[in-house]
Amino acid sequence: MRLAEVAERFGATLDCPEQGDRPVLGVAPLETATATDISFLANPKYTALLQTTEAAAVFVRPDFQGEAACPLLRVPHPYLAFAKCIEWFYPQPKPPAKIHPTAILGADVVLGAEVTIGAYTVIGDRVRIGDRTVIDSHCTLYDDVVVGADCRIYSHCVLRERVQLGDRVILQNSVVLGSDGFGYVPLPDGRHYKIPQVGTVVIGNDVEIGAGTTIDRATLGETTVANGTKIDNLTMVAHNCTIGENAILCAQVGLAGSTHIGNHVVLAGQVGAAGHLTIGDRTIVSAKSGISSSVPPDSRMGGIPAMDQTLYLKVSAAVKQLPDLLKRVRKLEAKVGG
Repeated sequence: MRLAEVAERFGATLDCPEQGDRPVLGVAPLETATATDISFLANPKYTALLQTTEAAAVFVRPDFQGEAACPLLRVPHPYLAFAKCIEWFYPQPKPPAKIHPTAILGADVVLGAEVTIGAYTVIGDRVRIGDRTVIDSHCTLYDDVVVGADCRIYSHCVLRERVQLGDRVILQNSVVLGSDGFGYVPLPDGRHYKIPQVGTVVIGNDVEIGAGTTIDRATLGETTVANGTKIDNLTMVAHNCTIGENAILCAQVGLAGSTHIGNHVVLAGQVGAAGHLTIGDRTIVSAKSGISSSVPPDSRMGGIPAMDQTLYLKVSAAVKQLPDLLKRVRKLEAKVGG
């Protein structure tokens, strides 16, 4: 592909049209791009790399004013253009639509058109799988599971009984959906009586769930993840949680039971929520924070326990001054005592 074709395909304005015949063979980061690679600049902290990159061209915003060692492709959203460029140059292979001879299918299974089921995967009774869905090897779908169209389920995933997936859902390796919620009744003699977990898990359309993540079934009713939400690796979602649309849960987030996450919420890595609380729409919580009570919409939170982000930054700055402050207090105490 030529540079001019890249500009046309991705709706970009090429700063140097006379270089439109330059060949483009791939994509790469600014620091490693070669003369046949496309790159992008989305974060201003990397602007200096534009002067040293060897890229064929770089996607930038239309109002970018800096200098560069290569032609610029001006687009409203450089990161999105770069992502689409990756899709174009590196299309993901799709396995052929077939059922591997070692796969085991239960009674009354309903398969859509062009479904792929890999080696040693076990499909329970009355499972329904939508068109063009791909299920890799060594997966287990228990009885009465429903999987929508165009889903991709990677190896070693487990979908327990009655779990439902919408369309275009991606489950990375070793996801477990619908395991029992962690519920017990303390007995007078100190033992714990298990509460039956008879609900299920319902996943909306266009959801992606990262490797090793677990989402527990509801005690009663549903644990739900709404359309468009993305969940990172090693995340724990407990029973009866609800997660709204287009939320982002980064790695190792932990939600205790009956946590309710609004739409467009962002929980950074290792955020924990105490349970039986609500985090309002469009809230952003910084990494390693602990949410102990409900949070209103449009909040910015951080810390343990979580507080307003501005206050959290002030507290963090003040903590660094504590050793010097303690010395000053001791000196004052010595003077007063003397």
